[in-house]
Amino acid sequence: MACTTILVGKNASYDGSCIIARNDDCASGQFTVKKFTVVDPKDQPRQYKSVISGVEIELPNDPMRYTACPNVNQKEGIWAACGVNEANVAMTATETITSNPRVLGADPLVENGIGEEDLVTITLPYIHSAKEGVERLGKLLEKYGTYEMNGIAFADGKEIWWLETIGGHHWMACRVPDDSYVVMPNQQGIDEFDFNNKKDYMCSQDLEQFVKDHYLDLSFTEDFDPRAAFGSHDDSDHVYNTPRAWYMLKYLNPNTFNWEQLGPRSDQLPWCFIPEKKITMEDVKYVLSAHFQGTPYDPYLSCGDCAHAGEFRSIGVNRNCVLGAIQTYEDGRAAKEWIAFASNPFNVLVPFYTDVESMPTYVSNTTEKVSTENFYWCSRLIAAMADASYKQSLILIERYQNKVSAKAHEILNKYDPLLLKAKGEEKTALETQANQEISNMVEKETADTLGKVLFQLSLIMKNSYARSDA
Repeated sequence: MACTTILVGKNASYDGSCIIARNDDCASGQFTVKKFTVVDPKDQPRQYKSVISGVEIELPNDPMRYTACPNVNQKEGIWAACGVNEANVAMTATETITSNPRVLGADPLVENGIGEEDLVTITLPYIHSAKEGVERLGKLLEKYGTYEMNGIAFADGKEIWWLETIGGHHWMACRVPDDSYVVMPNQQGIDEFDFNNKKDYMCSQDLEQFVKDHYLDLSFTEDFDPRAAFGSHDDSDHVYNTPRAWYMLKYLNPNTFNWEQLGPRSDQLPWCFIPEKKITMEDVKYVLSAHFQGTPYDPYLSCGDCAHAGEFRSIGVNRNCVLGAIQTYEDGRAAKEWIAFASNPFNVLVPFYTDVESMPTYVSNTTEKVSTENFYWCSRLIAAMADASYKQSLILIERYQNKVSAKAHEILNKYDPLLLKAKGEEKTALETQANQEISNMVEKETADTLGKVLFQLSLIMKNSYARSDA
């Protein structure tokens, strides 16, 4: 999938949480319908078969409950996207990334291997830490191979790990520094790797020898550069990928570099960075909704020199399916999964507690039938209409986003202290109650905004006429 990811270490986030967030985007010309659900252990397959590749995998008999954002139409598989399990371990999969002919010639992709369709389902229910997630998925990649290049994030309250696949069977993973954040477009990202540092780096057992055998190390020094060895530097990257990383870094570190001099086509953008201030969930939402605001590349630019408007692929595009942003904590606070559907510049990001048996109907009852009775389709409708009435509706969207965000934090501030004291069934009941309260709030505000945006778009219809009948 064409996606965008941001990872935030616990000391770089506003509240000490590890944050992993990703836009799950459709292919061009498609709009994949999504829902937000909880998978009960009894519904988890024991004998898994991929729809796309046909690979069959025997899964352990002790899965945990976990949240997921699967496709509504599963003709091409589950595509669970992101989730949190009972052990409060989070996973998002995947960020489709790039490689080069030298790597793919040395370790060809495996047509009947595993891919994005499968990864959350065959990994998340069985892991008890972020590092254990890397270990499990690494073994699966080595055994079954993969038919595509992917980046995958794992988080628990203690740390975040990022794994990148290399060719058909190889992989490497890096621990995200606690004081830093990572931005990832659809491009191989890790820019340094120390084979001797087992604390912060992991990889397939023979990766170092694989690099030597196939002359993949392009460095003149002893410092190995995995981005040069395994990644791509194509012309298309400078239109589709590097501009997104450039904008996110520019927003979160505005004073660190001369960003105009560095430029959106730069191949020297760092994989991880210490932010200039702590990163909030509102920051995460903003960068994952970005369309190059404040630059000549904004597709909505309507004054001045518009020659470069829409030149680069925006982060917030029409084919965003779901944004999943997950917070995990080290101090016992309840994990939260923030969800937004459809095109991010026009939607709202809403938090839900994850230690529950089901999600509210408003976010989980999505079907392929267009309806104003669920969050996905309401978000799609608002986005399409607000885009068509951008000048008239932008203030309505800003008010909608600010109001929902404020109300969501208010509800979280009400329940977080209660949940710290609760255990077992009482805790689950409180989280379920909080989720329903949040769902009721966002349903009300979304319906209100839908009506207002519809009114504004109706006013500028081509067949409008100023004179009334009387």
